Amino acid sequence: MSHKKVAILLSGGGSNMVALLDSMTGDHPARACLVMSNDAEAGGLKKAAVRGITTAAVDHRPFKGDRATFEAELIKPLMAAEPDIVCLAGFMRVLTGDFVTQFQGRMLNIHPSLLPKYKGLHTHARALEAGDAHHGCTVHEVTAALDDGPILGQATVDVLPEDTPDLLAARVLKKEHLLYPAVLRRFAQGDRTPILLS
Repeated sequence: MSHKKVAILLSGGGSNMVALLDSMTGDHPARACLVMSNDAEAGGLKKAAVRGITTAAVDHRPFKGDRATFEAELIKPLMAAEPDIVCLAGFMRVLTGDFVTQFQGRMLNIHPSLLPKYKGLHTHARALEAGDAHHGCTVHEVTAALDDGPILGQATVDVLPEDTPDLLAARVLKKEHLLYPAVLRRFAQGDRTPILLS
């Protein structure tokens, strides 16, 4: 069986990356070929290396807002790994349309809200401020527009009276760790039917 090759981009501790790596075993149709970060000190890189996955880092800070030049460096190890699928897993840099277009139809992202609600940051606080009864996370195909693109899966949590942004975030994160692997498995099989978890 030839596996789809998956590159994972992250910026922090990589809990979603770990969930993806742990799922890509046995009869899973994909395997990780690269874990990459915009921060050489990102905890997720160390977790990937321990699992024997190739890692790379391109620090965005020396580029000081020159996204095109940063992305020109970012794409080098990515292209060398020849991934079939690219998964953004807490990658906290906005990618330009030029970059995204090169992976059109095969780049996924997980976002901590029920898109199209609450694109961007501070999603949990915004859901609480709005008085929402439900909140959750979304896996979607990446397009040039921020947190846009076809929805491939959503998982929902109830918003509780005692919730703070941190409490809500922790419950949503548990759902992320279930949803992202489920969507990736289906996507790697060529199936874009959305998955809904509650």
